[in-house]
Amino acid sequence: MNLKSRLTGLLREGEIYGSQGLFQESLQKYREARQLIQETSGIKNRDSLLAVLSRKINTFEEAAQKVDQTPAEAQMSAQQQDLVKKLFAYSPDQDPDSIALEGALALAKFGQFKRALAEFREMLSKESLRLQAAKNIIRCHMAMSDGQEAVVEYGQWMQSGLFSRRQLEHLRAFLHNLVEKKGIDATLPQPSEDTPTAEPTVAADEIDEEEILDISSIVIHFDSGPYSGKQLELDVSFQTGNVISLLISSHEKEIIDNLTVGVKLENLQFFSPIAIFRGSGVISAKNKIDAGPKQGDYSLDIKIIGAE
Repeated sequence: MNLKSRLTGLLREGEIYGSQGLFQESLQKYREARQLIQETSGIKNRDSLLAVLSRKINTFEEAAQKVDQTPAEAQMSAQQQDLVKKLFAYSPDQDPDSIALEGALALAKFGQFKRALAEFREMLSKESLRLQAAKNIIRCHMAMSDGQEAVVEYGQWMQSGLFSRRQLEHLRAFLHNLVEKKGIDATLPQPSEDTPTAEPTVAADEIDEEEILDISSIVIHFDSGPYSGKQLELDVSFQTGNVISLLISSHEKEIIDNLTVGVKLENLQFFSPIAIFRGSGVISAKNKIDAGPKQGDYSLDIKIIGAE
């Protein structure tokens, strides 16, 4: 993407966010645009552009401060939720099912778990999305610190006849790993001969194979900068293919400031139910959650680009 396209995209997103009252997201886009201009020489009308951006940033900083001083709503408005889905449902193949999945994931990453859960549950009716939707339902419950509800929902799936035996076994292993990690005392029944199951299909088997490596947590080893020699362990909130999403507490401000979009992380350690491995990744997105139970925290996306 060339410079003009990048700037145009950042300014457009900043304007859309601001018009919907998402001031922190708007500020992030305008600050990225300002930094891009500052780091690039030879831009026509560079000083004028920087002055305009400074005024916009000042305006939205004041607006954001006023919002912070008033009681927050528990959820974004429906209009704001639709905007989040539109901006972050960026599936490259533009397949309607993939876009729907990306949209629900975007809602979950912004802390809008109730609507995300409703949309993931609708996807259970589609065989191509069923396993991914079920795992994301579990992740939503875990993100809401409601592991017992995830256990209850798994029990309902055991009696639904929607899933093949292999899928149920996969979901059980996936959920067991998460509840065990959280120290939740739960009994997860194994599929038996009496369990109603769907007939296995090629599509279901393919999904199982593709999704078998679910990453539950990572350790970031800092090799340079102010945190050189230190490490940070974080649970994985959501995962889509080779992109994992992490939730970072607002109390970790200094760490958040050092984890910026585009930074390559060379020394990562990944934990999954079946393996521990090392690799590298690039921070592909960072967004502040301004509503819902995780308000004030940050959602960080890391694209895995190498594994050992």
